[in-house]
This record gives sequence, structure tokens and C-alpha cells, in this order.
Amino acid sequence: MGLTGLCPVVTAQTIYSCVDAKGRAITADRPIPECIDRTQRELSSTGLVKRHLGPTLTAHEQAAQEAKDKQAADLRARELEEKRRERALVQRYPTRAIHDRERAAALVQVDEVIQASLKRRGELAEEGKAIASELEFYAKDPSKAPGTLKRRLEENQGSMAVQHKFIFEQQLEKKRVGLRFDEELARLQQLWALTSPPVAAAASSPKPAKH
Repeated sequence: MGLTGLCPVVTAQTIYSCVDAKGRAITADRPIPECIDRTQRELSSTGLVKRHLGPTLTAHEQAAQEAKDKQAADLRARELEEKRRERALVQRYPTRAIHDRERAAALVQVDEVIQASLKRRGELAEEGKAIASELEFYAKDPSKAPGTLKRRLEENQGSMAVQHKFIFEQQLEKKRVGLRFDEELARLQQLWALTSPPVAAAASSPKPAKH
């Protein structure tokens, strides 16, 4: 009974090649330590370049590279978020008329709040006059004025101060609303221009005259 012949197994081999700091060409079957600070070529068994391996980074260089990569990733994320907001803005305001209508409605809401506060301030002013009129009776000796009357005056003055502050804040809010819509409109005009279909040249060309 004869022995069957065994065929040799051919395995693929990866070769690494580089030129070190001294100018020596080095090859090995694994990454070359002498070229850790420079680019190495990874070759197939047929000698074709499979890829290039960059220099191995130090801990400081690695940290700097990671910070750079994070900064780039954050920038891409902000750009994507900005595009998402722009799409949402155009979907909400497809035309100038819709944007103008919502601006007007927002300003009316603020005006209504201001008018309500002005009305309340007027009522407080009348109450204050009535309290002052009662206090005139004790003008010669204010110490004899009832404590309840003094407290009413203090509460009235405090409420007037609150209304003054609230009206001022609402006036600032009205300016902020107007500014927000102004900024939106400026951006929307750019976006509308990008999304508007081009006007066909044929539509503007003159028709031939009939004889």
C-alpha cells in the first residue's frame, strides 16, 4: 500500500517595507519598529501595495488627533442640525405671505398683553388717587392715619411698580419678536431662491408676429 503525496500549502504573506531614518530600505513580515515614525508600505505576496501605514502617534499626538477629530465631528453635526432647521423653516413658511401673517399674529399677541397691563396700570392709578384723597384727611398729623390705609398705599405703589416693569419687558419682547422674524425672513429669502424652479427660457421668448 503506497503513501499518497502531500501537496504543499501556499499561504499568502504580507510584507512591510520602509526606509528608516538612516536611509536603509527594510522589509519584514510585520510592522517595522525602526519606521514607527514614518510611513510604511504594506505589500501583498506579489509585491503590490495594499495600503500605507502612517506614523504611530505619541500619546500627545494621539490626544491632539482625537481633539481634531472631535472638532470635525462637532462641525459636521452642527452643519447637519443647521440643514435640518432650514428644511423645517421652509416647510413652516413656504411663502412670504405665510411668514408675514405669522409675524403679524405674534406682534398682536404681545400688543394685547401690553394693552391689558396698561389697563391694569390705569386702574391702579385711580386706586392710588382715592387712597391719597383719604390720606389728605391726616395731612396735618400723618401718624394718625390708619395702618390699613398705609398698607393699601404701599400695596398700590408696589403693584404700580410691577406693572411698569412688566410693560417695559413686553415692549422689549415685541422688539425681540420683530428681530426674530426679520432674521428668519432674510434666511428664508435665500432658501426660497434656492428652492424656486428656474424660469423656462421659452416662456420669456417673444412669439413670431403674424403677417
